[in-house]
Amino acid sequence: MCRSVIDAHIHLDMYTDSERVQILKELEETSVESLIAVSNNLASSLTQLQFARMDSRVKPAIGYHPEQSLPSERELEGIMQLIDDNHDCLIAIGEVGLPYYLRQDELGIDVAPYVSLLDRFMQKAVDCDLPIVLHAIYEDAELVCDMLESYHITHAHFHWFKGDDAVLERVLRNGYVLSVTPDVTYEQEIQHIVKQTPLSQLMVETDGPWPFKGRFAEEMTHPSMMHHSIDTIADIKELRVGEVYRQIYETTKKFYRL
Repeated sequence: MCRSVIDAHIHLDMYTDSERVQILKELEETSVESLIAVSNNLASSLTQLQFARMDSRVKPAIGYHPEQSLPSERELEGIMQLIDDNHDCLIAIGEVGLPYYLRQDELGIDVAPYVSLLDRFMQKAVDCDLPIVLHAIYEDAELVCDMLESYHITHAHFHWFKGDDAVLERVLRNGYVLSVTPDVTYEQEIQHIVKQTPLSQLMVETDGPWPFKGRFAEEMTHPSMMHHSIDTIADIKELRVGEVYRQIYETTKKFYRL
């Protein structure tokens, strides 16, 4: 049985140097073929490109994470120029989206500038013919779907998606893909999403170094954890685990043009 997996979303630059060395060293023995390394800002984007030059299994995406203060115009222009200069070796635009959690902490924050920022990244994804990796959960996903539709974007990845069935149905109807983290092994909300989502639109990720609970409590988040995610997905969908491995692997390869 082929057990190869691809980490569809990881913040490789946020690990310590020793942790990153360990992860890369152990990829082959844990049947992890490659890592989709998303970026948080300009410095992060530069770092992911550097990692990709050192190790071809690291597939870099450039973007600006929405759960933080807005970038200066100078930083944003730097990110856009970096995309233009490196689009041939990029796997995607990301991570980009809307600041759901920031709005919970800072009531009254104006979301309009974040929408404008996301709009610029969507235009860049279209211009460069690259997939887009989205942080868009709950009600934010509705607005993001509106924006994707206006740009006729079909290659959209909603990472660690959370939302009600109506939003999920729209995301799936548009042909977008979702990825789930190791919390699928213990979170009923995520298990419900997996149950509703066709296997052909599912991927697995770690969002490392984000920590997890359950059997992963107190552990460094490692791409090998995705094997447990796949076992859980197989149980939820009552499918043979080999079929789940095959389909998720093929979906990820096809979506990211690997």
